[in-house]
Amino acid sequence: MKLSVRHTTRYRFDHPVRGVVQSLRLWPADCASQKVLSWEVRTEGATRGAEFTDGAGDRTALASWRGPLETLTVEVIGEIETVDLFGVLRDHREKGPASLYLRSTRQVRPDQDLKDLSASALVGMTGASDLDRAHALAKAVTDAIEYAPGETRAHTTAAEALSGGKGVCQDHAHALIAVAHAAGIPARYVTGYLQADEDGQQHEASHAWAELFVPELGWVGFDAANRCCPDERYIRLGSGYDAQDAAPIRGVVQGSTPEEHLEVEVVVANGQQQQQ
Repeated sequence: MKLSVRHTTRYRFDHPVRGVVQSLRLWPADCASQKVLSWEVRTEGATRGAEFTDGAGDRTALASWRGPLETLTVEVIGEIETVDLFGVLRDHREKGPASLYLRSTRQVRPDQDLKDLSASALVGMTGASDLDRAHALAKAVTDAIEYAPGETRAHTTAAEALSGGKGVCQDHAHALIAVAHAAGIPARYVTGYLQADEDGQQHEASHAWAELFVPELGWVGFDAANRCCPDERYIRLGSGYDAQDAAPIRGVVQGSTPEEHLEVEVVVANGQQQQQ
């Protein structure tokens, strides 16, 4: 499948700032499930700085804007060819061992309820395969947290989302990482794009899911929010320990801290259908 992406992020400040510096992780990598046909990250008015690829295989670039500045825009335009590998990440350019992703952070630290959820999901699975165990954990998170926009915030933890019983894709990913860690399974947060939900509804923002390490397969993606593994509708951008670590855009405002207004528009379309 060919997917076209237009992702626009606009910042408005309630008074001019002296400058903004951002770390951009907005470039998808080629791997067995996706091939970049074209991709451009536009940062009008910015000075582009250092670029590097980290140990996880994700490309990062620095951009800075000099003020006085009241608005700035980051725009991504690209096209990706994807295939369905049932969530398995193959031929990805990373160097670090999977054990790095046993590290816990505030957002994914398992409390007793998450540990109990992990244990209950794996009851009777002593002889099961690692893949079956991973699927069982993903199902447990889906069943425990109802998809409900507006019930959680950017800094909501996995424990808080489970306690409330409602959340969005970020919360499902955090909770899945937490229950995987409780079971001794390396897991990480993944950012990217999704063309449509299972019911066919278009997404209006970037998407997130989790990858669990399965020894016989490597990293395998699980989208607990949609009760599936990533397929040809998904574009993988990057990964990290949690949502903050994996954020596609992170920045610092220079000068007094203003009130910031953020607008994000994402359109992911089937490029083959558009050409017909």
